[in-house]
Amino acid sequence: MAAGIFSASATAADLEISVVNLTHGNHFTPIFIAAHDADSHLFEVGGTATPALQKMAEGGDIADLDAAVMGAGGFTVTNPAMGLLAPGATVNEVMLDSMDMTHLSIVAMVLPTNDAFIGLDGWEIPTEAGSYTVYLNAYDAGTEANDEMVNGGGMSGVPGIPAAPGGDAGMNGTGVMDGSTNAYVHIHPGVLGDTDAAGGASDLDSRIHRWLNPVAKVVVTVK
Repeated sequence: MAAGIFSASATAADLEISVVNLTHGNHFTPIFIAAHDADSHLFEVGGTATPALQKMAEGGDIADLDAAVMGAGGFTVTNPAMGLLAPGATVNEVMLDSMDMTHLSIVAMVLPTNDAFIGLDGWEIPTEAGSYTVYLNAYDAGTEANDEMVNGGGMSGVPGIPAAPGGDAGMNGTGVMDGSTNAYVHIHPGVLGDTDAAGGASDLDSRIHRWLNPVAKVVVTVK
């Protein structure tokens, strides 16, 4: 975790956060949580992905997002689940002191996908104490074709999916041609997959890896 995210005193800016993976068979890469001002964004729907967002969406690398938020005076929590968040799993009691920051954002890559990520963009932190529930959609970063081929490609600009953490993907897929021309951040259409573990168009299993939004549940307790 980044330094300086805990507060010694309980104020209205003290947040306790939980994140639940609602998918049937997809993992979330290390989660990134940020408290920032109203003018800052980790991503914007309809906008072009930044290089930092692309790194996260294609390979799960949150270091550049963390550096950007901290450099702008925000506060972060990195990788609170200490690794991947499995399907159905929850990370609880994530503590964040937002200080004078007014907005909250959360992202993590969805695996196995090419460039899908869960996203909460600039959610205004309530000033009244209580628990607040937000459901998150999966977004497509628009930076890579959704070929659904698991080949270890996790670097920005390198086609393919880094891995299937559940060990439940196929191999030798010829690649899905989704015909997408949307190069901006948009709602992810979901994966197609197939049921041919030894070939077919996709390396993903349609019985395991397909999803419908929302894909994550976030509970924020303002103390």
